[in-house]
Amino acid sequence: MTDHNATGCSCSGEAKKACTVNRRQFLFASGATTFAVMVAMPTRHGQAEQVPALVSTYPRKLIGKLSELEQDVPVEFYYPDEGDYSDSILVKTGVESGGGIGPQKDVVAFNLTCTHQGGSLYDTYKADHKVLGPCPLHLSTYDVTRHGILVSGQAYQSLPQVLLELDGDDIYAVGMFGLIYGRYDNLIA
Repeated sequence: MTDHNATGCSCSGEAKKACTVNRRQFLFASGATTFAVMVAMPTRHGQAEQVPALVSTYPRKLIGKLSELEQDVPVEFYYPDEGDYSDSILVKTGVESGGGIGPQKDVVAFNLTCTHQGGSLYDTYKADHKVLGPCPLHLSTYDVTRHGILVSGQAYQSLPQVLLELDGDDIYAVGMFGLIYGRYDNLIA
């Protein structure tokens, strides 16, 4: 029997090859073990778990008129209240946008506070790319044609979208899709 101790194996020659593991053998064995564990893990019916969207409704607030909007010229307003972090913009993007209203479904509205650390996105709308940002704090940028999804930067949540309703030519804000930065919930204080 060979003497194995803390300083290594005392085997030599062919015996040493038999009792040690080289790098290739180690990587193959660890890869095979990882694969076996992943295959054997139970799954939840093979589907991702659904998470409900955080939507808050508020009283309707008139924020603009469809006939007065110019493409890629943002209109500023406050919603859902006049409090901190409630400044928002309404913009006609010229392309169909997620949550958009109007004949081309291209009118959307978003809260102007970055979800990362509350930086103001005031005056950062870029018409050529249809984005808000970059945030002056950590450069987060959001796509307004895809429900305010983060496209770059440090944030980990989409920009809160103002839910809109069209009544004739009048555009109303009726709720929020997502949590406004700096608030525990979207309830009006």
